[in-house]
Amino acid sequence: MLFCNESKKMKNKILLFLLSLLILNVIKCAKRATPTGGPRDSIPPQLLNANPKLNTTFFDKEEFTLTFDEYVRIKDLSKQLIISPPLNSSQYKVYPTTGASKKISLELKDSLMRNTTYTFNFGESIIDFNEENPASYLTYTLSTGETIDSLYIRGSIIDALEKETERFISLQLYPVDSIYKDSTVYTNKPLYVTSTLDTTIYRFQNLRSGKYAIIALEDKAGNYFFDQNIDKIGFFDRIIELPQDSIINLRLFKEKTNFSWDAPHFVNDHHVRLAYYGEYKDQTYKMVTKVSDTFKSLVTKSRKTDSLNYWFRGATLDSIKFELEIQDTIRIKTAFLKEPIDDSLVISKFTTGSLGLKNKFELASNLPITSFDSKQVLITNIDTLPVPANLRVLENYDRIEVDFEVLPSDRYNITLLPNALKDFWGRTHDTLTFRTSTKKIEDYGNIYLRVQHESPYPFIIELITNKKVVKRYDRPVPGNNYNFELLNSGKYIVRLIEDVNENREWDTGNYLKKIQPEKVIYFWKEIDLRANWDMNETFNTSQNYPDRLKSSTVSEVLEGQENPIQP
Repeated sequence: MLFCNESKKMKNKILLFLLSLLILNVIKCAKRATPTGGPRDSIPPQLLNANPKLNTTFFDKEEFTLTFDEYVRIKDLSKQLIISPPLNSSQYKVYPTTGASKKISLELKDSLMRNTTYTFNFGESIIDFNEENPASYLTYTLSTGETIDSLYIRGSIIDALEKETERFISLQLYPVDSIYKDSTVYTNKPLYVTSTLDTTIYRFQNLRSGKYAIIALEDKAGNYFFDQNIDKIGFFDRIIELPQDSIINLRLFKEKTNFSWDAPHFVNDHHVRLAYYGEYKDQTYKMVTKVSDTFKSLVTKSRKTDSLNYWFRGATLDSIKFELEIQDTIRIKTAFLKEPIDDSLVISKFTTGSLGLKNKFELASNLPITSFDSKQVLITNIDTLPVPANLRVLENYDRIEVDFEVLPSDRYNITLLPNALKDFWGRTHDTLTFRTSTKKIEDYGNIYLRVQHESPYPFIIELITNKKVVKRYDRPVPGNNYNFELLNSGKYIVRLIEDVNENREWDTGNYLKKIQPEKVIYFWKEIDLRANWDMNETFNTSQNYPDRLKSSTVSEVLEGQENPIQP
């Protein structure tokens, strides 16, 4: 009996030992083979089925459903979904709007037009639930008639002035019939619409034969109407005829807004702001309030807002009337003094950073400067030697130029004594001191550009960095050799403007007048200028590389097509 008990105890110990070894081995194996999760899923969702099927004719349902091979969700639908002919957001509903599903449905809340082909381009709004891979440019097409229209128009969009072109440009197609007018783009929605989405390439598909007018629109409001105040537009010079015309390239531009005055308002008791819309070019206005002979006024243009500053002295007024021309009608507008803002003369440094060797040191004033005394400005250099200087007030009365000899590798102290500057009311400032310095010659670089351009028109050459024109030639120079010297290191681009009307500036287009913007050509590459470098470049516009059309889809869209139609 005792032997049996001891035997059982021994067996239990052996079993316990073996079980411990097994557990330890499992733990070790688990540690050695920790799962990594596998490679990232990069495959986009695949459409398995559409109900009704794609390219359905005699469509009379209230919805269609798309079924995918994995769970998907909706993202940025309002921006990505393009329906042609267009439907208002109140005319349809896409669901589910949240969460994941293998099915996406679009419910139609309004009747579709008869005998019409509709396309629903979802862009990149349908993405898989886990990795957000998009089912790119998935399109569902249906017809309420017996056939699916099959014609197309495609092409590219470029900005008429800027090097980079905005994405998500709306392309709108209008049938040219008995009721079509050029003004239709302001009042009626197009029959067909598409978008460049995140490229500069567009494509209309499933079009019927006929005559059409086409526009490109940076549709800020998303309403399919041309709003001159905020939208850019591009148009084609003639009527399109399908099936003959298939590739149309367009240039996008911002029109000059039709000029109009806004209501004037007091800023303080000696300053009224006359706001306006559009481009100001000596438009008619007149102050008509009765004042004494001591009343004096001065008008400057605001640099920050579209407005004129009407400054006055010699009268205390709580209201002031102006005679303004608004939409070809003379109207009287009154400004009333309300809670005036206190101000005092402030002179500040306008030139920032080091002073260029060919530049003038500039100051800024918050109030108009009307008199100055160059004898009240003292300048010393790094050796504390006096440097002769002259003051000059620029034409808008808010910038003061301090003109003195500038040498490389130098530092300057600029002191303005009281009465150096006086504002419109005769007020002056306290003693003011400013500092500036110059760099070594070796810190600058030079660009020497030879331009080869065949054109009957004169042209403008502009050098640009950080979207700012740093130097321009508004007329061709002898030999077409353009020197851009003493430049800071950085990246520069060059553009050529054909100055058709010879007014020495770029002119935009006008849709109603059927005026295209003046032609702009960019040098094919960015110039990377370094300190103490001379860059010699040749800008041959007939051999310029089409870098403004770079896109991953350009070759796909335009492949095999010759002689695309230009505006």
